[in-house]
Amino acid sequence: MTKYFLAFITSALLFFNSCSNGQSQSSNTNLSAKEFDKKINQLPGAPVIDVRTPGEFSKGHLQNALNIDWNGDNFETEISKIDKSKPVFVYCLSGARSASAADQMRSNGFKEVYELRGGILKWRAANLAETTDTKTKSPGMSRLQFDALINSDKLVLVDFYADWCEPCKKMKPYLDEISNSMSDRISVIRINTDDNQQLCRELNIEALPVLQLYKNKNLTWSNTGYISKEDVLKKLQ
Repeated sequence: MTKYFLAFITSALLFFNSCSNGQSQSSNTNLSAKEFDKKINQLPGAPVIDVRTPGEFSKGHLQNALNIDWNGDNFETEISKIDKSKPVFVYCLSGARSASAADQMRSNGFKEVYELRGGILKWRAANLAETTDTKTKSPGMSRLQFDALINSDKLVLVDFYADWCEPCKKMKPYLDEISNSMSDRISVIRINTDDNQQLCRELNIEALPVLQLYKNKNLTWSNTGYISKEDVLKKLQ
């Protein structure tokens, strides 16, 4: 009886350690912006993969990053050119696409894949450096311009979105309806986060989509993530 009991305890401990190691390994490769930056500096030869669209990439990306679009037709072909035995860094805008890309890379034999938790939005929020492929880059809307837009007798509903964001696309039709049918008392403003990065930093926009409601220049309500038209209308009453 004692022998079998000891064997059971040993097996249980091995299982527990295995799970703990797996969780530790996962947490050690899913890094905050500052941890991601530090790790890149520790591994200067490791490739940094930006899995956003070329359009997103051109508006700002990490230094020396390679753009391999997760949703592009050539993702697997391009990734296969990278040495699977060496460390690699992966990021996107908010972390969802890079998480999917990292999972696929690991399943295809990549040994050490580091993800930027929260994506480049968190990187920007931490005021870390990025670059652009274009020689001249519009800074987008200034805070003064934004403050002027919300200075209105109407309620002002601000929609922070991106062209690639699926929840943003789902919300756009009903936001257009609200803009048209309730224009007498509500002003709907849509702000592309890719084109207005500095403003989004100042307003702490770190995920998408984001709706903000202003009354007399004061923020009265905010929502992050998809929300239905019915729930938005309740807030506009």
